[in-house]
Amino acid sequence: MNSDELPIAAIATAVGPAALAVIRVSGSGCVRLLSSRFSRPDALRSAAGHTLHHGAVHDGENRVVDEVLVAVYRAPASYTGEESAEVFCHGSPAGVRRVFGALLSAGFAAAAPGEFTRRAFINGKLDLTRAEAVNEIVSAQTTDAHALAMDRLSGSVERAIEEIRAQLVGIMAQIAIQLDYPEEETGPVDADRMGLKEAGERCRSIASTCERGRLYQHGARVAIAGRTNAGKSSLFNRLLRQDRSIVSETHGTTRDYVEALIDVCGVPVRLFDTAGLRESSEAIEQEGMRRSSTVVASADLVLYVVDAYEGPTREDAERLEQIPRHTPTLRVLNKVDLGGDPSRHRSAASELSAIPVSALTGAGIDHLNDAILSTLLDEKAGSGGGPTPATVIIDSERQRDLLLRAADAADRAVESLSASLPADVVAVDLQEALEAVGEITGEISSAEILDEMFRGFCVGK
Repeated sequence: MNSDELPIAAIATAVGPAALAVIRVSGSGCVRLLSSRFSRPDALRSAAGHTLHHGAVHDGENRVVDEVLVAVYRAPASYTGEESAEVFCHGSPAGVRRVFGALLSAGFAAAAPGEFTRRAFINGKLDLTRAEAVNEIVSAQTTDAHALAMDRLSGSVERAIEEIRAQLVGIMAQIAIQLDYPEEETGPVDADRMGLKEAGERCRSIASTCERGRLYQHGARVAIAGRTNAGKSSLFNRLLRQDRSIVSETHGTTRDYVEALIDVCGVPVRLFDTAGLRESSEAIEQEGMRRSSTVVASADLVLYVVDAYEGPTREDAERLEQIPRHTPTLRVLNKVDLGGDPSRHRSAASELSAIPVSALTGAGIDHLNDAILSTLLDEKAGSGGGPTPATVIIDSERQRDLLLRAADAADRAVESLSASLPADVVAVDLQEALEAVGEITGEISSAEILDEMFRGFCVGK
């Protein structure tokens, strides 16, 4: 039996106290093998696809391990395209391990990361772009990231790539005519008319969305910095929507950075509340400021908070100068709720190019969230605005690199045509573009490519 057909098993749900857990099995003969550990073996062996069966899993000595439901799927109508089953058991970690152990003792092999999805690809159930989307759905941290991954799973990237491939195949056919019938007077070939330039531009356009897609999928690090008592911890709590950092009028309350994950307009943001910056001889506070400086230096964006009641000071200007020049910084004028002359607040905000907010009342926070999103998109993705259903947005660096390779090959073919080089020279570049596009969907693939791609998947997916 081929190693890609051997029966495999994996725990498909997170191991932890829960009402239910799922163990997946797949491979030739897997239902018969599972029946050897099921209390109603005949019912399972004769089961039709897409049916549920109640019973118990027992170990090799007929001791009952757990009461379960088993869903049976017959090839090719399954996720993997093979004969498959799912065992629904109670979610006790100890119980799940016992059920899984019973299956391994029956002869199932423990599945490798991503092996179920790899088999789905091998059996033609998914192309590689959809296979990658499966992993992106599992790891999505926000609703927008999940929606983008679902769009890719539905085939948006695959369809776009197939359109480019069809365009390149049509161009190759025209070049082939010149190669097969060189004696025919076909006249000069126009790269614009053939659509070769357009194909290269489409590849680059889709490739350019990768950083934007990765921003929604993987998120960014945002650090809140500023002088002591500027309201950094209050702003952190407001953005987090819970009291996580200690807030006090005493200077130097935050001695070390505090972090939490938040959703900013669909982007997962790792938010850091850092120690206030001031002159201090206390060793612990100095260490806290040193650690906070390290966090600020590695951040994708810094929110520098200024006390609106006190107004910007020379120390604020000096601290702002210490932020690395390559790090984008949003200046935030906090405590506008404390009264005083509103025109003074507006003047200070204008002078600092700052966003006026009140961490206490929430005033201006929506504006700040919008500014965080637009800054991150401009910095990491080169474009503003959130994702739209009509836009093909990729997240895979593998896809981006292959698209750029295809675009470069198309550009060389355009240059060869412009220089009136022989058709066989143009054909070489066109073939490279086609091979790169074929690798994106998996039409052209190798074991090494598949091993690398599926290595990062969850076990059980």
